[in-house]
Amino acid sequence: MSRKFRLAALLRLRKLQEDQAAADLGTATRESESARSRRERAVKDLTAQTLTGLSDMTTWRAAAAARSAFSQNVTLLSAVVATTAEAVRAREADWVTARIRAVPLEKLEERHGERVAIEDLRTEQLELDEAASRGAHTSDDDTSGEPS
Repeated sequence: MSRKFRLAALLRLRKLQEDQAAADLGTATRESESARSRRERAVKDLTAQTLTGLSDMTTWRAAAAARSAFSQNVTLLSAVVATTAEAVRAREADWVTARIRAVPLEKLEERHGERVAIEDLRTEQLELDEAASRGAHTSDDDTSGEPS
């Protein structure tokens, strides 16, 4: 049996793909959280805008225009949140796929390592048995009672 795991290069490739997919998922998650945070701030800004207590029509129109702009910003950021959430789902699916491709190779590598360990133990036991039988033959020769 080969001591080296023959699929080691493929396993390394699969692990690199999994690591890249995990990094992409992390990036998408950060972008999604950032978009949600910006949207929450925009909603707070929108709710802070009031149209009551304005003295003249020009001021009221300016406040209404500002409120409309804040509302449009919330709408835009809601779309960004939805887009980044979809990107997170896609990156998560990519990571799951990469993980699914790596796991069987990891299990094969683990089984290979177990077989190598068993083979090493078997070889060691054979060497110990051989050494013990040589020792027994040597001691039988010494106790035969014949002068040397």
